[in-house]
Amino acid sequence: MNELNDFLKNEIDLSDNSIIVIGLSGGPDSMALLNILSKFNSNLKIVCAHVHHNLRKESDMEKIFVEEYCQKNGYIFEFLKIEEYKNNKFSEEEARRIRYDFFESLVYKYNAKYLFTAHHGDDLIETVLMRLTRGSTLKGYSGISTITKKERYEIIRPLIFLTKDEVMNYINDNHIPYVVDNSNTSLKYTRNRYRAQILPILKKENPIVHQKFYKYSKMIEQYDDFVNKYVDNIYNKIVIDGKIYIDKFTCEEKLIRHAILERYIYFIYGDDIVFWDDMKTELFQKMAYDLKPNISLDFPNNIKGIKEYNLLYMIKPDTSEEYEYEIKDKVELKDGIIEKVSESNETDNYVTYLNSSDIKLPIYVRTIKNGDKITIKNMQGTKKIKDIFINEKIPMIKRKIWPIVVDSQNNVLWIPGLKKSKFDSQKTGKYDIILKYYYEGR
Repeated sequence: MNELNDFLKNEIDLSDNSIIVIGLSGGPDSMALLNILSKFNSNLKIVCAHVHHNLRKESDMEKIFVEEYCQKNGYIFEFLKIEEYKNNKFSEEEARRIRYDFFESLVYKYNAKYLFTAHHGDDLIETVLMRLTRGSTLKGYSGISTITKKERYEIIRPLIFLTKDEVMNYINDNHIPYVVDNSNTSLKYTRNRYRAQILPILKKENPIVHQKFYKYSKMIEQYDDFVNKYVDNIYNKIVIDGKIYIDKFTCEEKLIRHAILERYIYFIYGDDIVFWDDMKTELFQKMAYDLKPNISLDFPNNIKGIKEYNLLYMIKPDTSEEYEYEIKDKVELKDGIIEKVSESNETDNYVTYLNSSDIKLPIYVRTIKNGDKITIKNMQGTKKIKDIFINEKIPMIKRKIWPIVVDSQNNVLWIPGLKKSKFDSQKTGKYDIILKYYYEGR
């Protein structure tokens, strides 16, 4: 517990009235985390996010338990029930995506700085072993990070410093109620087999083996950071307009080539990179050395890998469609909504304040076009929008459909969620048009 408390004290800002979101299943891990954080600072504003996966009949009871516990102890309770899965078939990948989209929506709703999840030291060991067995990226081999930095918040996993036994001891010592998910003991799930059959052997060899795995995880992260700093200097010379130039790529050392592909694949898949493995990376890399000038391969999530002479790249055909709509009152897009509003107190990149006398009406929202540039607010000169997408690490499959707001003369007024232009007025300035962007889950 000392290491955990030091981490919360020195690495995380949990000052009075801080707003945090916790993924709260009602199980012992998340209930222990909630108790630890509330004791660390009793003046925290805690939002408890509970997801009903609609798989077990006990889930209804678990929802009631968590909701009543939150009401009794003064925590904000937020709830999501997954009504259906694609093709009426449960997928851990889909459930995870829905769960984290929900968590993120609450982070933005309450303007929280942190999302806390209850992964502990045993989870770290299981994850590392599973990825070593299956194959993963260098970053993936590090398992679970204590801190994951997102665009506007951080995901924090402080229980990484504790074993499952230590979590249960804390629960029992502090008389904390919890619910039990019996599916966690079923050996039909891969993680449960590692938990029941492999972890006991490792712990018998070394009772503090979780500390060794944590040290390994941090070391891999450091190596990954070092390699990435090198790749930072060469990436945009090898990957141009979302395409890998094979002649430049093959001149690099094997380790660097692999790191370039990892970064490229992450831009394509985003958070779904956890479901990628090194075998697919090797298949993609082999395309660069194939003697055929034009080949293609199908990858997960309807992504297609393509080699065209000296170019290697990935595309997702069904998300490449162009669009252009006039913004009158509200425009519904594939991943969000842009709406004219009468007032707003926000000043972030999800709202812009425009003066109709400075622009040429009407206003449109469309997809990116070749040569699109923007004069960023409070900056001199123009910047290519494709370079902004690269710098902001927008996945390739999202760049083609990301909304660009322009006036009737194609002046870029705003890149919703990313950058404001010189046409944006100060909140206290002169404006008569307010546009707000609600992206999926916000």
